[in-house]
Amino acid sequence: MSDFDFSAFARFSKDFHAGEMIFSEFEVGETFYFIISGRVQLTKVIGGIEKTLDILKPSEIFGEMAILENSPRSATAVALDSVKLLEFNKQNFDAIMTGYPQLAFKLLKMFTKRIYDQKRRFMTLILDDEQAKVADVFLMLDETQPDVDRTTMRREFKTTAEGVAHWAGMDSHLVRDVLNRFMSQHRIEFTPDHIIVKNISDFERLVNSKRRK
Repeated sequence: MSDFDFSAFARFSKDFHAGEMIFSEFEVGETFYFIISGRVQLTKVIGGIEKTLDILKPSEIFGEMAILENSPRSATAVALDSVKLLEFNKQNFDAIMTGYPQLAFKLLKMFTKRIYDQKRRFMTLILDDEQAKVADVFLMLDETQPDVDRTTMRREFKTTAEGVAHWAGMDSHLVRDVLNRFMSQHRIEFTPDHIIVKNISDFERLVNSKRRK
């Protein structure tokens, strides 16, 4: 949405300092946010351990389930930097939907993608096996690759150990250990900025076996 003029919504802008909490998990939610500048970290307590769900950047939205489902916050949001947000509630959201159809259409597309991403990410985070978590990240990334030759099981991903760690909610050193294990088993190859999975079906079988347990 970088090409959209948000000046009409200046009265809805809010600023947060680095480290400041925007909202906390389980509290009642009546607003959602669009990031103009800065980064926002989303975390959730799973099994007594706080996990990073995502780090959001400008032009992304969060907190939208408060509008869509009238439900408590499912995660905690904290400003990683000095952050400027647009804050929307049910009242001004209704006005946007009727008065700014271009923005409304883009927001609805983002809502749809965000809902899918959050549910898919949660499926990875609740796995209790480290190898299965890392393997499921590759399955998740594969699902979002539009132009892939599905006749072959070999997949190439433009990502790093740190990127995989982010999606898996794991320490990057631990992810590197898992990746090195996969490499010793001849399941993957990797370069500084690419990871090649030799047989994506192999990872699918691994993940499915852990989910059934």
